[in-house]
Amino acid sequence: MSRRRKPLSYSKAPRGEREGDHSDQDFAAKIGRRGGAPGTESQLTSGLYVTATPIGNASDITLRALNVLSHCDAIIAEDTRVTSRILAIHKIRKPLHSYNENNAPRMRPKLLKMLREGARLALVSDAGTPLVSDPGHKLVRDAARDGIAVHAIPGPCAALAALSSAGLPTDRFLFVGFLPPKRGERRSALEELKAIRATLIFFEGPTRLSKTLADMAEIFGGREAAVMRELTKLHEEARRGTLSELSAAYEGAPSQRRDHSYRRTGAQVRGRNWSRKPQNRPIIDASA
Repeated sequence: MSRRRKPLSYSKAPRGEREGDHSDQDFAAKIGRRGGAPGTESQLTSGLYVTATPIGNASDITLRALNVLSHCDAIIAEDTRVTSRILAIHKIRKPLHSYNENNAPRMRPKLLKMLREGARLALVSDAGTPLVSDPGHKLVRDAARDGIAVHAIPGPCAALAALSSAGLPTDRFLFVGFLPPKRGERRSALEELKAIRATLIFFEGPTRLSKTLADMAEIFGGREAAVMRELTKLHEEARRGTLSELSAAYEGAPSQRRDHSYRRTGAQVRGRNWSRKPQNRPIIDASA
């Protein structure tokens, strides 16, 4: 009589725990206990949690980010309307405070006061990793200067997502962000970047995409590039070629979608908002 083999396990269960299926909440709690990350409300210590959120696909949020957003005292968002949509998908209800370029001087002292008093605050952007072409670095700087704990909760980042899928060199790259909107200032900025031997990552909006590509083609020459649009969303698009080819491809093209990413020897251009329309169901995969 042959013995039944035990099913293969991809990770050892902690001593004293029974093997078997666990809920996402159980798994998240274990992640927190093992890795030092907050797993339950009692384990979430005071401080500022710089928390990455999805750039388009709601299922890209990490378990650790869900724990922080569920157990923090309040969420600091660039646009509370945008953040409320991703929170609604994951059934999270927390107080929201707006923090953007316009109200930062007024809000920063209030938020720092809350942190000094022991609050647990999560800082998020409209999409992706906070502070990457988004407000917040002064809040993080001042919190760190005051001795307040600042925790990184890593996750989606549009710039790195585009870089990793563009098919361009990744051994050395520079994130530039948005170029000046005026043509003269934009061209001057590109001239300064011309001599840098690295993949350059840019953000650009749909209305200026073709003009920016035309300026890049003229100043940078025949460098290889990629335009990455609506990453992780239904109409995700990647177009690769020389800057001249991409400039011709987008010349006079209607800008019907909001989110754009492009990269020249890498330029990445994407819209700032996670989504303009609230999702009526969780997105399961990148093509959902």
